[in-house]
Amino acid sequence: MIYNILRYVIALLAGVASYMGIDGAMPLLDPYIDAKFLNSSGLTLTAIKIAVLVAGSLVGAAIGYFISSFILNQGLIISRQLERLLTRVPNQELVAGTIGLLFGLIIANLIGVAFNQIPIVGPYIPIILSAIFGYIGLRLMARKGPEMYGNYMKQRDGDDTKKTGRFKMFGSGESKQKQDNQQINDETAKLLDTSVIIDGRIKELASTGFIDGPLIVPVFVLEELQLISDSADSMKRNRGRRGLDILHEMQEDKNVPIIVVDNDYDDIHEVDSKLMRLALEKNWKLMTNDFNLNKVGKVQGLTILNLNELTNALKPALIAGEWITVQIMKEGKEIHQGVAYLDDGTMIVVEDGKPYVGQEVAVMVTSILQTSAGRMIFARVDGGVHE
Repeated sequence: MIYNILRYVIALLAGVASYMGIDGAMPLLDPYIDAKFLNSSGLTLTAIKIAVLVAGSLVGAAIGYFISSFILNQGLIISRQLERLLTRVPNQELVAGTIGLLFGLIIANLIGVAFNQIPIVGPYIPIILSAIFGYIGLRLMARKGPEMYGNYMKQRDGDDTKKTGRFKMFGSGESKQKQDNQQINDETAKLLDTSVIIDGRIKELASTGFIDGPLIVPVFVLEELQLISDSADSMKRNRGRRGLDILHEMQEDKNVPIIVVDNDYDDIHEVDSKLMRLALEKNWKLMTNDFNLNKVGKVQGLTILNLNELTNALKPALIAGEWITVQIMKEGKEIHQGVAYLDDGTMIVVEDGKPYVGQEVAVMVTSILQTSAGRMIFARVDGGVHE
């Protein structure tokens, strides 16, 4: 019903626009009407003009009715996209951005009045200023508005108990107690990368109680996990589903709070760039296993928690000259070498270990090499075989 009404409204508007266009162009049509119709038709000039206006209006209305379906369908598509976009924006940012847009437009129009008298370009300058100041006001208030409102509410709560101090927009008037609490919250929050979720060790680490929360999962990380889960590659699909399962299990275990945030950046397409920007804005630590993200984040001054570095740090310390008992698993690349492994997976290259493949032997550590991929231990056999 509403759809049909809107089609008729568009047709009516198109008819009115056609009437106004023909009426404005009538002085140009008068010579043509005089030459073609006035003498031969027997009608007066006024009647002919009325007929032209009516015919033009009907044609415009008919055209408007036929294209109204396309216009309405496109409008519905755009409205749905805007709705999806706006539902992902927090309410405070949406209200603050709207207020910033209004203030930007007001300032732009006040400044634009001074340029109205400039020839040719004068009337267009306020339009340009409105676009610039409107965008600046929208972006500025969307970012700073929620923070300013939060500071105001904290200051007001403090005034209710102490009845002292003045409100300061950026929070310098907060009580020392609330500042310390906010700082602790910021310091304990950890932003999770897609790689560290798929890795799975974060779940075991959280269950031990050695890591405190909350653990923050942005919505764009969940979208990337979903995209990986829907991949045509079976390996990627299994990794994505594993990550989603791990998050679900951690939420059910409730060892560490898992918080999903709606923060997103439409002007950035790379997930890693979004993570670094969010960590910088919120002063959160970033937990990842990605080597490149680790390096770039540290360059930007972020606090990076790398589970691979944690694993290397927890490996048992060995020194040259220490004796250990290992099982030779296979032959090495070089002649007479054997390869063994510690319980944590560290590889040991054993000189003269080839004859002892499949046996346990006592070996002496000769050197330890630390590489970007982890530790590599070199040892030699003492010649004794342990049955």
